Amino acid sequence: MIQVMGEALIDIIVSPQGEIDSVVGGGPVNTARTIARLGSEVSFLGGISQDALGKRIRRLLDSDSVNCAIEQDCVAPTTLAIASLDESGAASYQFLIHGTSSLSVSPEIALTAVNPTAAAVHIGTLALIFEPLSRATRAVVAGMGEDQLLMMDPNARPSVMDDPTEFWETFNTSLDRADVIKVSGEDLDYMFPSLANVDAAKKIHERSSAVVLFTDGSKSVHVFTEGVQFHCDVPNVEVVDTVGAGDSFSGGFLSYWDTRNWTRRDTQDVEKIRSAVQFGIAVAAITCQRAGATPPFAHELG
Repeated sequence: MIQVMGEALIDIIVSPQGEIDSVVGGGPVNTARTIARLGSEVSFLGGISQDALGKRIRRLLDSDSVNCAIEQDCVAPTTLAIASLDESGAASYQFLIHGTSSLSVSPEIALTAVNPTAAAVHIGTLALIFEPLSRATRAVVAGMGEDQLLMMDPNARPSVMDDPTEFWETFNTSLDRADVIKVSGEDLDYMFPSLANVDAAKKIHERSSAVVLFTDGSKSVHVFTEGVQFHCDVPNVEVVDTVGAGDSFSGGFLSYWDTRNWTRRDTQDVEKIRSAVQFGIAVAAITCQRAGATPPFAHELG
């Protein structure tokens, strides 16, 4: 079983023409749904509101067979994100988060809900930024067992970080424990603005010894492992939008890992890493061809 920790929210999607739609979102929710649709057992560890939007989130998670680690709904309203699409389908985000459901998770709540038998834990996005959720994330990472794999996707959101202290504390605290770290060009531009993206990804690998997966949009995925650096090509597809693409890549990687019963020790095997990355790319490619974060099911991968 895989446990995914972070925020659940509603994405308000604004087209280049100003048309508005809404979908259930949040990077961790997208990742959890991807894992479930691909056939692995997954649990979402995050706050969900008792309001109408929260009920919509829970219905979707239930429909995809995503378990909710925190069973009790919270009284705070559902977190909202405004995703503005440009002409290429790329999204930029603004969040309405303070006082909402995503920040209802304290360290005490998280440690009660976390599953100590989970084979892997995934953390990222707003779970690194805002208290008390960021403190809860650090508590979960600190309590992980020796055999549990940790994957981190910082998914940095500088537009909502008035003070980046929490982000860096959570990232750096998790760095030494992480086994796999997925980063985008946007993450690296923010985190290491004076370095080229490839150099920044290599720096993260050298600091952590974790496998680093640098997803570069429609370009190749650059992979950094112990002593070996390589890249995996990305197919040329007709992009509807990129909402949830990185999340589904991570979900695809973890699902592939889980269905083969590989462990954190297997991250030393370059060919296993390569095959999991290639599967993640295939999952993300399908997601990009659909509106919103709509990851594929296992049967769609052949």
